[in-house]
Amino acid sequence: MRGEQLSRQWRILRIIEASTTGMTIAEIADLEDINIRTLYRDLEALQAAGFPLYCEKVEGANRWAFVDSFRFRLPQPFTQTELMALHMYADLARVFKGTPFYDSLDSLFRKVRATLPPQTLDYLGRLQSLFHVGVKPYSEYGRFREFISRIHQAAMDKRCVDIVYRSLRSPEETHRRVEPYKIWFYEGTIYLIGFCRLRNEMRMFVVDRIKMLTVTDDRFLIPEDFDLDTYMKHSFKVMRDETHTVVIRISPGWARYIGEKIWHESQRMEPRRDGSLVLTVHVAGLDEIKRWVLSLGKEARVLAPEALIDAVRRELRLVAELYEDQEKPRISVQRRDRHPPLNPS
Repeated sequence: MRGEQLSRQWRILRIIEASTTGMTIAEIADLEDINIRTLYRDLEALQAAGFPLYCEKVEGANRWAFVDSFRFRLPQPFTQTELMALHMYADLARVFKGTPFYDSLDSLFRKVRATLPPQTLDYLGRLQSLFHVGVKPYSEYGRFREFISRIHQAAMDKRCVDIVYRSLRSPEETHRRVEPYKIWFYEGTIYLIGFCRLRNEMRMFVVDRIKMLTVTDDRFLIPEDFDLDTYMKHSFKVMRDETHTVVIRISPGWARYIGEKIWHESQRMEPRRDGSLVLTVHVAGLDEIKRWVLSLGKEARVLAPEALIDAVRRELRLVAELYEDQEKPRISVQRRDRHPPLNPS
């Protein structure tokens, strides 16, 4: 109930702020389908929270608006609710703690807080208690602060970097000269995307796996036709490889959960009469989508291509072998979870 009230009041603020001449009670109530009496209570609560709202009669109608002088104190071109939204999204910045990006974001959030009156900050605190942004897993990028700073500056100056890199699947370190095009954050990991002169092609490097990095005086130009969205278009996550059409049947129990989300831009969902769902995607490589299928256990079954079906079978056999000869634990472990595991509903 409390969350619905705060959410409704937030929408009321947005409506009033978007109007240049103010809004009447009837107009707001019509847009939000709110009872007139409830709307009056919300407006009184917002005024008590420190929002500079006032009511003025214009051409015979009482119109609600923000105090003009208050608007002019806001940093342009931000509006008040935009500043409040920035304040609420401060959770996201924690992922970058220890990096130069975090320092700038933290400074921005402190400036945002300085523009808002104490009553408004208190109101936001209550609203923020209902809204949390979680990003897991993620690396502690404070350890790579210097590398990230150098990559960022090199990308800005269009200067190549020399790196010592160890890929995930190889124990050997390679020395490479890379043209840094983009720094990309995805699922808790920071990547360097650029042209690798050793491999003579575009590559993606996990910042965590860079062992040494030096900025050179060697300059480069980013091709005019390079676009990150196009470059990553077919990737299920981050892998770029030969494109495959993958068809997966999702069980009736998980069909709604899978159907509620966008897993890939190319996806096509086909509900079946038995309640199951057939998901079709066109993705680069099979490793990443294989791991995704395995994460769903018996709730997902690959229908095509045959290469992915075989890969899943092999992986399941290897997993089964890990447990076939395992001795049963002599001491039973008692679960102490305070809460049962969460399942999609």
